Amino acid sequence: MANRPRGEPEPERTAGAATQRTMLFPRRELTAHDAREFVAAALTQWGHRERLDDIRLCTSELVTNALLHGTSTDDAILVRIELHNAQVLVEVHDGGEGTPRQRQVQNGSDDGRGLFLVSAVADGWGVAAREGPGKRVWAFFKVPVMSTC
Repeated sequence: MANRPRGEPEPERTAGAATQRTMLFPRRELTAHDAREFVAAALTQWGHRERLDDIRLCTSELVTNALLHGTSTDDAILVRIELHNAQVLVEVHDGGEGTPRQRQVQNGSDDGRGLFLVSAVADGWGVAAREGPGKRVWAFFKVPVMSTC
């Protein structure tokens, strides 16, 4: 179940090479806000604020999609942020079985632009299976490599 709208492969993961944070969010009105703040706090602590607005926007859109289409009333949403050498990876896990797809939005429509925004802002995004039910929707962002000197 892979959806790579712009042909990007899923970002490579090197064992032990990433700094990561994971948080489980309950399904409630402030979930998208809380997830944005969670990724912003992690990026700030890691010293990577260069694409903070882009990453916050995409996190919000992916979490909102999970809330609207991927969870039932009692489900939670897992958000993971990883910093690899020159990229930030954000994953949103939900229990839904559907596969998110970028839609053609009609003029005047108030919704349906989330994945269009993610596609325009992130360096890549996609959908992949996960252990257990549901899926994970990911987006990655290229960031400058930090010097250790």
